[in-house]
Amino acid sequence: MSKPTPEVYERGRGMDAHNKVMRDIRSQKQKTYDPHEPTRVWIDEDNTPDGVYDSLTIILNTGGCRWARAGGCTMCGYVAESVEGGTVSHEALMDQIQVCLDHEAEHMDDGETAGLIKIYTSGSFLDEREVPAETRDAIAETFSDRDRMVVESLPDFVTREKLEDFTDRGIETDVAIGLETATDRVRHDCVNKYFDFADFEAACDEAAAAGGGVKAYLLMKPPFLSEPEALEDMKSSIRRCAAVDNCHTVSMNPTNVQRYTMVDELFFNGGYRPPWLWSVADALRDTVDVDAIVVSDPVGGGQERGAHNCGECDELVFKAVKDFNLRQDPSVFEQVSCECEATWEFVLENETSYNMPLVR
Repeated sequence: MSKPTPEVYERGRGMDAHNKVMRDIRSQKQKTYDPHEPTRVWIDEDNTPDGVYDSLTIILNTGGCRWARAGGCTMCGYVAESVEGGTVSHEALMDQIQVCLDHEAEHMDDGETAGLIKIYTSGSFLDEREVPAETRDAIAETFSDRDRMVVESLPDFVTREKLEDFTDRGIETDVAIGLETATDRVRHDCVNKYFDFADFEAACDEAAAAGGGVKAYLLMKPPFLSEPEALEDMKSSIRRCAAVDNCHTVSMNPTNVQRYTMVDELFFNGGYRPPWLWSVADALRDTVDVDAIVVSDPVGGGQERGAHNCGECDELVFKAVKDFNLRQDPSVFEQVSCECEATWEFVLENETSYNMPLVR
């Protein structure tokens, strides 16, 4: 990607020191990407307010997150995979959609299609610099025969008019918002995101006005928080999100160490450990009573750069998390145990921000 530079829109937002460091780190990435090919596409299952659906997940390759090009979030390396130059044409984006449809046709059984379409850009689908209005409308028409749609966006791009491209076609539509935490100070200082919880609440209202819903994405263990601080912040954030009208799903994303990020720099120098899978399980188990679907997708789970335990029990705990996502039954965690739980409990009792991480 080209060397990131802040635009007028981004100036004065976030922490200037974080942004400068992040721009320097991101500029090390030199690989280029084909604007006619999506970043990723896969088929999975997802729990929704209307039940479990086969889902087609699409990550469009755009010109990159507007905020990330200014420096952006301390843990996010996705902008390093974006197309050179900052923009992708309507025609190229629709070529990417066709690649995803071809993938679906190849991997679904007997001509079936996924009832749920999830579209991410590693930025904001509703930012018209990333995805033009013409493309948004064409994508809505392409998937007008599907039941549900999830699109990703920062809260300040969420408007009733944009979402009505989908809801007016009869598609149950949700906005996935990377809130990361309900605590403004943690979001500002640890994640380097510029907006407040109040902006998230306003986006929930805008989505409701269009007949859509909201799926909040939270970050388990941002940099600069100890394990116990991160766990308590996550539990509090899940409860605060679930209490917001029109936020029906909360997705907890354990931090994974991505290249060309500040978290990667901290990790390489011994100053960061991804969260324990035990912490992920504990947060899910503790908040099962909230009025929302709470799920988690530990990307890189069981690996050194992702949420992990000791290595012996990681796969079992990871499977329990995936099972919980579909059934919302905390008893799945009673079926897994390991001696390393004692180490995790020691970390919760003794790790502090100025002596972390206690263990790797």
